[in-house]
Amino acid sequence: MSGERWFSERIGGDARVDLRAERVLHESGIGHQHMVLFENPLFGRVLMLDSVIQTTTADEFVYHEMIVHVPVLAHGSARRVLIIGGGDGGSAEEVLKHQSVERVVQVEIDPSVIEFARTYLSDIHHGAFDDPRLELKIADGARFVAETDERFDVVIVDSTDPSGPSRVLYERPFFEAARRAMTDGGVLVNQCAVPFQDATALRATANGLDGVFADRTAYLASVPAYYAGPMAFGWGSDDPALREVPVETLASRFAAAGFATRYYTPEVHKAAFALPPYIGEIIAG
Repeated sequence: MSGERWFSERIGGDARVDLRAERVLHESGIGHQHMVLFENPLFGRVLMLDSVIQTTTADEFVYHEMIVHVPVLAHGSARRVLIIGGGDGGSAEEVLKHQSVERVVQVEIDPSVIEFARTYLSDIHHGAFDDPRLELKIADGARFVAETDERFDVVIVDSTDPSGPSRVLYERPFFEAARRAMTDGGVLVNQCAVPFQDATALRATANGLDGVFADRTAYLASVPAYYAGPMAFGWGSDDPALREVPVETLASRFAAAGFATRYYTPEVHKAAFALPPYIGEIIAG
């Protein structure tokens, strides 16, 4: 087809994935960054930044359900939730499905990310930015956790991979500050990319959490757009019992929450913490 465009994501230095753009909705270059949003028949709307897939509307539910419902339902009585990053609104949308959550604070460093999501990614946030329980703060996430007087039951770090401004969100000072901003028995989770192709985020998280939380590990989910293995989410809590909640208890909490999911189930929740040896080796250092 004349004029057909394909966009490539490189996986390390030895592999790449090509996606066909049925229609380009937005393309811009900001400094050294190239951002493109296009429609693909398989993945829906695909957002890429510097040739790296950030999110797709077809499979975002896997990522957002697992980064949110695992910590919230493991905690069991979360009232206040902090989201660092998450500019597409997907994490906020999933948190706000829990009517027991009274307050959500989302800290996003770049206001243009929010405006972009409002314009192009309504299939991800579904109007979450307008929920009265959500307070959106345009600020640096690391500085916010270091300075806030609030205490949160769940902290969700929904950031880009640890390069550039996001690097500090994978370092020990950030995790120490986040721990001080949490209630006793709280839990922190973050995205750790796909360890098979790049273990940097998971290794940095494991090192950063070590000694800060009594219990630190990871759990997994298969996100189709993130190639070369399952995606990892870091986990830190001072209550080791939170990742040992029986599936029957999770099922009771999930039923009481009263909403449907497309990936998360209590059984998937439990299984996500069963780690293959290569993941365990990364966490152990």
